[in-house]
Amino acid sequence: METQKFNYDNNIVRAFLYATIAFGLVGFLLGLTAALMLFYPELPEFLFGTDDSTIKSLASGNIQGLINTQGALGFGRIRMLHTSAVIFAFVCNSFFCGAYYSMQRLLKTRMYSDTLSWIHFWTWQIMIVSVVITFLMGINTSKEYAEHEWPIDILITISWVIFGINMFGTIAKRRVRHLYVAIWFYLGTWIAVAMLHIFNNLEVPLSFTSWKSYSIYAGAKDALVQWWYGHNAVAFVLTTPVLGLMYYFLPKAADRPVFSYKLSIIHFWSLIFVYLWAGPHHLQYTALPAWAQAVGTGFSIMLIAPSWGGMLNGLLTLRGAWDKVRENPILKFFVVAVTCYGMATFEGPLLATKSLNKIGHYTDWVIGHVHIGALGWNGFMAFGIVYYLIPVMWRTPLWSKKLANLHFWLGTLGIIFYAVPMYISGFTQGLMWKQFNPDGTLVWKNWLDTVTAIIPYYKMRFLGGLFYISGAILMVVNVIKTIKAGSFQKNVPAEAPALANIGSARKEGEGLHLWIERTPRIMAILAFITVAIGGLVEIIPTLTLKQSVPTITAVKPYSPLELEGRDLYIREGCNACHSQMIRPFRDEIVRFEGKNGQYSKAGEFVYDRPFLWGSKRTGPDLHREGGRNPDSWHFKHMYNPRITSAGSIMPRFPWLITNKLDKKQMADKMKLMKNYFDVPYTKAEIDSANQWADNQAKGIVKRIYSEAADVKQQAERDRAAKGASFVPLEDREIVAMIAYLQRLGTDIKTTEIQTASADN
Repeated sequence: METQKFNYDNNIVRAFLYATIAFGLVGFLLGLTAALMLFYPELPEFLFGTDDSTIKSLASGNIQGLINTQGALGFGRIRMLHTSAVIFAFVCNSFFCGAYYSMQRLLKTRMYSDTLSWIHFWTWQIMIVSVVITFLMGINTSKEYAEHEWPIDILITISWVIFGINMFGTIAKRRVRHLYVAIWFYLGTWIAVAMLHIFNNLEVPLSFTSWKSYSIYAGAKDALVQWWYGHNAVAFVLTTPVLGLMYYFLPKAADRPVFSYKLSIIHFWSLIFVYLWAGPHHLQYTALPAWAQAVGTGFSIMLIAPSWGGMLNGLLTLRGAWDKVRENPILKFFVVAVTCYGMATFEGPLLATKSLNKIGHYTDWVIGHVHIGALGWNGFMAFGIVYYLIPVMWRTPLWSKKLANLHFWLGTLGIIFYAVPMYISGFTQGLMWKQFNPDGTLVWKNWLDTVTAIIPYYKMRFLGGLFYISGAILMVVNVIKTIKAGSFQKNVPAEAPALANIGSARKEGEGLHLWIERTPRIMAILAFITVAIGGLVEIIPTLTLKQSVPTITAVKPYSPLELEGRDLYIREGCNACHSQMIRPFRDEIVRFEGKNGQYSKAGEFVYDRPFLWGSKRTGPDLHREGGRNPDSWHFKHMYNPRITSAGSIMPRFPWLITNKLDKKQMADKMKLMKNYFDVPYTKAEIDSANQWADNQAKGIVKRIYSEAADVKQQAERDRAAKGASFVPLEDREIVAMIAYLQRLGTDIKTTEIQTASADN
């Protein structure tokens, strides 16, 4: 057969490689900033200005500079920006970089379309920049790993579809009959992410000129869909594509074949099947139906087998080549990455068991667990791929192996100094929260005692982050020096015989999986069915059966002012530190009980779009916050938490007190809730939304002035100084925020609670 000549496209690989390195540094820096703010919450004041004489500031001696930032450097926004930068900018770009390089060589063809390659690249980078801008402005949905608002969700979908067309087109014109295992993982990743992204991000925009939207799911149903997505974003963005890269780059770097072809088959199909069932383990002991929690636990434990099968397949590929690991920094990164993958995928199922979940959930234990995967598995795989590609693509040896080895050790120390303090911190939190005195009272009744006890571990975590980012900076130096010494080749000449057409029917004596490997359509269909089963079984019954969320007659829709306050709560990223889910534990009921000592019920969240149950408690749970503190306390707490709670690590929110509340869309929000989600607002309530909000605001301000004479006096001074430009306190954002916080949990505090089951 005639040999065909063609060229591999290295140019698109280089673009994604540069994006990986640049956004990696950005993501690490954002993470380091978030880590710093957890023991130095005064950082924004130090940078922009403060009225606190005990804090040194780079700006002038007033708080206007901080107010002018409008919360852009608030912890909630930095935290979601960090997670999104690491997932979508660093890991995804590293996946695209490795996939565009490996696919061409595994399929013996250039990518299907150079134009599509570049459209994919630029739409993805535009999406990332859009995320940075919108998150800093407070435009987000609050849904973990999916905080992007609806226009960005659409852009992600477009970019992902373009990548898929390019990938499937490349497979169609391949010159290799059977698809290699790495391609299986790329296919599975594309199918699963498309499904997860679309179904989790179904939302109704307030208008097509507004960035604001509301999830089509509410409360417990939204929680199930979100963590079906959230867990599997970890599975199919941070795991399966990186496993595909492992199956290509680790054997190439070791110059050894993959240990076991059969184990690869078992690893792929069992992993993509089991993963989709495990999402509910993030919602143990919550208001999610018990059967869904049990299914999540069972399948999470099952995940150990395929995950460790993949880990062993990777490590055993190095059999007979361990001497190379001593000399080759690339293999060092890969070995630690695969080991961290094994550690994280063993620990995850353990945390999914109810015995450990009741201690570990909402604590820093989960943060340590996640970062074993993020820093070790994702980060070290990306570093290894960078060190592999740079010398190959620029046709020159790596500038300094010593520097690469130093990067490896700094990164490894960074992981240790990050994870170990978080484990200790998490154990400390979980046990302190649950400790009782002999008389039945909480030992650590003051929440701040459980926060200040772990500050030293936050400082150690920050040190680990410094080690890690220092290693990454050394990598940048090494990369720049290597590039300058080398010569880049955009188009790499290659040749291979054309692939003969033998039909898609299975041949006599042909193994089943060999047949599937040479028929990409069948593989794609089977992969879709495999990943869809878990979601269908778990989500459809929960969404369709009314009995899955019993009605509580006392629960009423939010008032227009409370609805605005909830949107402000989301804007500021408050759910990054506060949960709204009191689990049925004695310690949580005692600590957060309110009046009746009720744990959270599914029926309480039917008007919550999106749900705000949270995944981490830095501050206390807020689901029974309504009525626990006076309005003036909330006012002062938002202005400066350290006034009301000495030693607090909560950031300040002074712009809430100075900003005028935008009420222009208040009635439109109520109309949307009524028209699309059947929220029982009457026409009279919608028509009188502004009057309803004004009356509620006046009541809050009246209470603030009666409780805090100093606030009233300051308002009077401001009125005299500003004259006509003065904005009454009733019209400011802080009042809406207080209205929302004071509403939380108050419905179920009534003396008689009726549920649907009680009515039967």
